[in-house]
Amino acid sequence: MTPRRTDASAIHTWLVLMKAHRTLMRHAKRSIEAVEMCLSDFSILEALLHKGPQPVSELGRRIELTSGSMTTAIDRLEARRLVARTDHATDRRAWVIQLTPAGEALITKVFAGHVAAMETAMRGLSKTERATLTGLLKKLGTAAEEQLTEEGTNP
Repeated sequence: MTPRRTDASAIHTWLVLMKAHRTLMRHAKRSIEAVEMCLSDFSILEALLHKGPQPVSELGRRIELTSGSMTTAIDRLEARRLVARTDHATDRRAWVIQLTPAGEALITKVFAGHVAAMETAMRGLSKTERATLTGLLKKLGTAAEEQLTEEGTNP
């Protein structure tokens, strides 16, 4: 049997990365939806847990939600008393979003379960392989982002 040659083309790498991402997203969604939370709510709460209080615009940029989607999500999370809006220190038109104690307790618990789910989903790689992959993906993302910035097409 002839050994299969690995296709090292950029398009093949992108396709493999995209397929892996889709599969891992299915694992992530299953983990998050199992606790009756949608991905956007999880993303907002997780960002607040790990990055602290943030202006709505920064939070939306970080998790890639439009202004309208952010407003809807923040309203939903505020109604559940998981986040609170506070006045921005220097911009009267802006709000800063922060976790409430109930929100922090919930996302801490949900995130722990999500960590376990992602460990299971990625058990096909050793910790050393994951570290190598993480380093390579950061290098790839940084270089691609720099190209967009140089071309002036970065939103």
